[in-house]
Amino acid sequence: MKKLFVVRHAKSSWSRPELDDIDRPLNKRGKRNAPEMGRRLADRGVKPEVMISSPAKRARSTASRIANEISFPKEGIRIEPRLYHGSIESMLSVIRETGADKSSLMIFGHNPGITDLVNYLTGSDIYNIPTCGIAEIDFDISTWEGIGDANGKLVSFDFPKNVYTNQV
Repeated sequence: MKKLFVVRHAKSSWSRPELDDIDRPLNKRGKRNAPEMGRRLADRGVKPEVMISSPAKRARSTASRIANEISFPKEGIRIEPRLYHGSIESMLSVIRETGADKSSLMIFGHNPGITDLVNYLTGSDIYNIPTCGIAEIDFDISTWEGIGDANGKLVSFDFPKNVYTNQV
């Protein structure tokens, strides 16, 4: 059994249009939402063994704030360029490289790829994963190489404006 958490970065700031896209920071709401989502995960006892983030500042900041709430060492967050506006295939390649000895993984990325990935893996029809939205997917497989088209089960889908944790 493998468990994947797919996280879209929290709300980013557009206050400095001269910044390159990769350098955009979180805005005030994003800085508030990421720890809140981390607390929701902590309340459920979520402790991924591996965390991998896009190199974008907003994704790294989201990962760091969530890591803080779930007691994951921030220095243990791996930065992976293939998650920066990654396609389904590029994100799958990152996930499939995870060691078979690891049963839980959390990745941080961007839309539209994050929503597309969740729908591809679960056969769901989620229109949009909102900023700081988190999809939890279970796979009845022994290695990460086995993930693929609709072989995952969407266990939960939560996001900051959701007043209830949405157990599927």
